[in-house]
Amino acid sequence: MSRLSGAPEAAPSPFSFPLFRALWIANLVGNFGYLIQSVGAAWLMTQLAGTPRMVALVQASVTLPVMLLALVAGAIADSFDRRRVLLAAQVFMFVVSLLLAVLAATGLVTPVSLLLFTFLIGCGMAVNGPAWQASVGELVPRPALSSAVAYNSVSFNLARTAGPAIGGAIVATVGAAGAFLANSVSYIGLIVVLRRWRPEHQGETLPPERIGSAVASGLRYVAMTPAMLRVMARAVMFGSFASATSALMPVIARDLMHGGAIVYGLLLCAFGLGSVAGALLGGRLRGRASAQAIVSLAASAVAAGAAIVAVSHTLFVTLPALVLAGAGFILTMTTLNVTMQLSAPRWVVARAIALYQTSAFAGLSLGAAAFGAVASAYGIRNALLTAAGLQMVAVLIGQVVRLPEVDGLNLDPLRRWREPTTEVPVQPRSGPVTITIGYRIEPEDAADFLRAMTHRRRIRRRDGARRWSLARDLANPRRWVETYQVPSWLEYVRHNQRRTHADAAHEDRIRALHRGAWPPEIGWALEVDPASSAPS
Repeated sequence: MSRLSGAPEAAPSPFSFPLFRALWIANLVGNFGYLIQSVGAAWLMTQLAGTPRMVALVQASVTLPVMLLALVAGAIADSFDRRRVLLAAQVFMFVVSLLLAVLAATGLVTPVSLLLFTFLIGCGMAVNGPAWQASVGELVPRPALSSAVAYNSVSFNLARTAGPAIGGAIVATVGAAGAFLANSVSYIGLIVVLRRWRPEHQGETLPPERIGSAVASGLRYVAMTPAMLRVMARAVMFGSFASATSALMPVIARDLMHGGAIVYGLLLCAFGLGSVAGALLGGRLRGRASAQAIVSLAASAVAAGAAIVAVSHTLFVTLPALVLAGAGFILTMTTLNVTMQLSAPRWVVARAIALYQTSAFAGLSLGAAAFGAVASAYGIRNALLTAAGLQMVAVLIGQVVRLPEVDGLNLDPLRRWREPTTEVPVQPRSGPVTITIGYRIEPEDAADFLRAMTHRRRIRRRDGARRWSLARDLANPRRWVETYQVPSWLEYVRHNQRRTHADAAHEDRIRALHRGAWPPEIGWALEVDPASSAPS
């Protein structure tokens, strides 16, 4: 589904922007530190407890907070200064890692305390993730966003190819305490760069949402945006079937390749190199093809890679197949990530990313567990072939559940609305507030008006309105009244400031149908409890 029209204009490189370049390098060092710390923690647990269950819990203690806190972390990133959120997360992880290094050096670490410290590091990562990904849109212009997200994936995969080996060398030389100290040092560069970053603010004067309200508004926005729901559905489908290859990698090395740790390392390296190649390739592809076409192609590559690994008997075939699968995996994940980001306005983008990550992680986790069970019952080859077949079914379903076209979508604030003055004094917490809007619609335009108001209802509810209704005046059939409610005057202001340029076409459509002065007659009413209030 190419969209070539002559030679496409090349998007600027994210690395041409000094701040992104500095943060990317610092983040790369941090990724190395995280992987070095993971090796140290896993090895230390083998010495402290030794059971496979306890060793597995080390990895679970880091990933569990990401699952549990993703949406809350997204709400925090959208409600507060993202630079400060990132800085707080990095300082927190630095302190925790340094304390863990001290305890390990003095021999005071127990299995429980090790899990606690790795869990705390996971909490820091959970808070850091949505804020960092949402900040990318502030570091580079929109045409460079796709490449910037892809290069973030390159950063992690570069670290994944060498980080475990470096971690193993550090543990073998100076012990797990050295790995924990190296991780704590890796945060320093990012802390320094973040302290020097002075993001431009858009003159936001409203107080931040409460976290509970921010979580609810994020869930509501995504639930009322079909484009985002399609991206999440595709992420769950893809992750569920793509997880088989990486989840079964250790037993592929042992049972299919008849190798040991070295062969396992080679398989991981091949998948990681493919991921790096896929991320680099993504920038070129996104300038030439739609997200729908890229994901279909990349998911098919993952399926082909899994099928080839299933029937292969030699590394000479398996390693290239894993490179193919790794490239398809990262290309799909970054394309879905970018599509989700470009489907969300800035005020809710971190929560949108968090929900995307939650759906993707859910698919990967469920798929890993399911194909692990299939492999145990029916063999590794059958599990991989089943995953490949189901991935192709998902590609076909994806031709129906298509990804949205977001390249031309302008979700910047519309900034047409001005806060009205009222005769009755109102405070930000005054409410609930009922808003009525009267329209004059000719009978021949009623059907078009009803279709337009169906879309208006979704936008109103998406942006925080409740109890929306539309009524027709029985005494004047040309008069229609839209009514909705918001919890407070502050939420009414928020509701209107969330309008985007993408919503403007819909508003213009309603304006064209309205036969009267614009804006139409608007009324505001403050709900009053007669038992506890007196009129002003």
